[in-house]
Amino acid sequence: MTLPKSHSGSRIRSNIVVYTGLIVASLLVVLPFAIILVTSFKSITDAQSWEFSLVGKEDGLTVQGYKLFFKYSDYDTGIPWLLTGFLNTMITSLVPTIGSLFFGALAAFAFAKIKFRMSKPFFAVILFTMMIPGTILMIPHYLMYESFGWIDTFLPLIVPGFFGGASLIFFLRQFMYGVPDSVIEAGKIDGLSWPGIFIRIMLPLVVPALLAQGLLGFIGHYNSYLGPLLYLRDPGRATLQLVVANFKSAAMGTSQGRNYPALMACCIVTIMPILILYTIFQKYFVEGIATSGMKL
Repeated sequence: MTLPKSHSGSRIRSNIVVYTGLIVASLLVVLPFAIILVTSFKSITDAQSWEFSLVGKEDGLTVQGYKLFFKYSDYDTGIPWLLTGFLNTMITSLVPTIGSLFFGALAAFAFAKIKFRMSKPFFAVILFTMMIPGTILMIPHYLMYESFGWIDTFLPLIVPGFFGGASLIFFLRQFMYGVPDSVIEAGKIDGLSWPGIFIRIMLPLVVPALLAQGLLGFIGHYNSYLGPLLYLRDPGRATLQLVVANFKSAAMGTSQGRNYPALMACCIVTIMPILILYTIFQKYFVEGIATSGMKL
């Protein structure tokens, strides 16, 4: 069956509009990153020039910015700040991400598959916490952590996110709703308890959702700046975002002027771990997002 010419023409026009919008949106996302990448391989003189070029006209391609960032180190110990910040960031990112995935999946499993009293009111309270802006809780959190003696430790950055957040529980609950109840009943017939059903049946089935939420959670912790700025005072505990902020101050006050190539090189280096992770887990990330229903 062939479509009338009018319908065919309207479909072509709609496709042109859609693809044009996608191209423009892609350029808006890719162009800033391309500018950062190109600038990172220029000299200070070429970067400050108003005449744009992919390769520096005076000094050509150079890695001076990268060398400066890699040499940026602790004056007393000589340890590069990049290494210190990266290791501290892995501690404050991996630990809460792994913990939140387990405990968040456990809570989501209970809300999705276990019938218990007050489950809906409890879940409503969890959803309500998603609507509270985090900024209004900063002062109470700081005072509470100070009373615990947690200031200038990693605990304020690890413990709150270790047991799973509301958005994680909500997302995993929606995913688990898609698992047929017959699978759960089969597990009961085989003699599995609720913990056994969760570990041996449910967890393997929700791996795509766990990886998707794990990636999002890790990126959130990795990019966190305000939390480390508030709670960490010892420079040796600085996370990567604090190292970038401190390096920005150093790069903007050089004798040659503002060292944009070094600052852009710093951005590229800190972005690379996230790009590598997303490239590796892209398949699971898309699958986890696409297959999560929004059933309430």
